[in-house]
Amino acid sequence: MRVIQTLFACWLSAVCLAGLGADAAESPHPLAVALAFDRPINASSAPLVVAMTDGLFSSEGLAVTSRIAAGSPEAIARVASGASEFAVVDINALIRFRSQASSPVKAVFVLFNKAPYAIVARKSRGIHVLPDIEGKTLGIADGDLSAGLWPALARQNGINLDHVKQSPISAAVREPMLSAGQLDAVTGFSYQSAVNLRDRGVPADDLAVLRFADYGCEAYGFAVIVNPEFAAKRPDAVRGFVRALIAGTNLTIRDEGHAVDQVLTRMEEGSRELELERLHAVVRDNILTDEVNRNGLGGVDPVRLEHAINQVGEGFHFEKHPTATDIFDDRFLPARADRLIN
Repeated sequence: MRVIQTLFACWLSAVCLAGLGADAAESPHPLAVALAFDRPINASSAPLVVAMTDGLFSSEGLAVTSRIAAGSPEAIARVASGASEFAVVDINALIRFRSQASSPVKAVFVLFNKAPYAIVARKSRGIHVLPDIEGKTLGIADGDLSAGLWPALARQNGINLDHVKQSPISAAVREPMLSAGQLDAVTGFSYQSAVNLRDRGVPADDLAVLRFADYGCEAYGFAVIVNPEFAAKRPDAVRGFVRALIAGTNLTIRDEGHAVDQVLTRMEEGSRELELERLHAVVRDNILTDEVNRNGLGGVDPVRLEHAINQVGEGFHFEKHPTATDIFDDRFLPARADRLIN
C-alpha cells in the first residue's frame, strides 16, 4: 500500500508540474509575485479575491501578495518600475499613461468588458435621460477618469457642454452633496455611487443611473497589467495568473454569495447586503456582456479598443497617440474555448 501511495504521489506531482509550465517545473517552490489594487477592495474586486482565497493562484504555482495603491496612476507606476509584477487598473488610465510615457506596460486581461462610468442623478431634479443634464450642475470628482470621456459622450449625444455647469468636488463628498441636493448629478461608477446613495437613504426610484456605455461610450474598464520585463522572463507565470483569474471570475459568477464572503475578509468594514448588491451590478453591467458571451473573458475587440482610445483622446489631448497594440497584449490568453463562461 505504501508503494502505491508513493507512486501515486509522484504521478500527481508530475501532472501538476506539467500543467504549470516551464517556470513552475524549474522550481519546487511557488513563485512570489505582487499584485497592486488601484483602490480599496470591495465586491468589484471579487474575481481576484476569489482567485487568492480559493487557492486558484497557488494551483498555478504562484504565491500572490497584494497591496493597495492610491489610484490607477500609482498602481501603473509600481508595475512600470517593477515594484509590483501585476496590478489591476482602469485601462483608460493606462491609455493616458502610454500617451505620456515610454514604458511598454500593457494589459493582459480585461476584467470589466464595459467601463463602469456613469452619471448618477436625481430624477427629482428633472434628470431622467442624458440630454436632461443641460442646464444642470454636474459634480466631477478630482481625478475622475470619466471626465476625460465626458466631452466625447456629450458630442455624440448632442449635448452642449457650455450649458452644463461642472463643479469640481472631492470624491469624499460626491454622494453626500448629491443626497443633500447641493448637486443635480455626479460622475462616478454605476456600482459605486448609486449603491452608496441608496445606502444613504436616497430612494432607488429617485436615482437615474446614466451609464456611459448605454450612450455610445466604447471604453473598457478595469484590466490586469504586467511588468514587461517580468512578462518576458516569466511568460508561463503570466499565463498561469490569467488562467487563475478566469477561474476566479467563473466562480464569482456562479456563486456571488461565496465571492462576497471572501471579499468581506479583506475589508475592514463591509455590509454583506450592500456588497452583494454591488457585485450583482458589476457582473450584470460590466463583466457578463454580450461581447464576453460571444468571445470569452479577458480579451478585447481591437477595433472597439481603437475607438475607445480615440474617445479618451478627445478629453485628455494625447502627447502621442497610443494604438490598441500599445495597450493590450493577447499572447497570454488561453484559447477562446477556455475563456467562455461556464
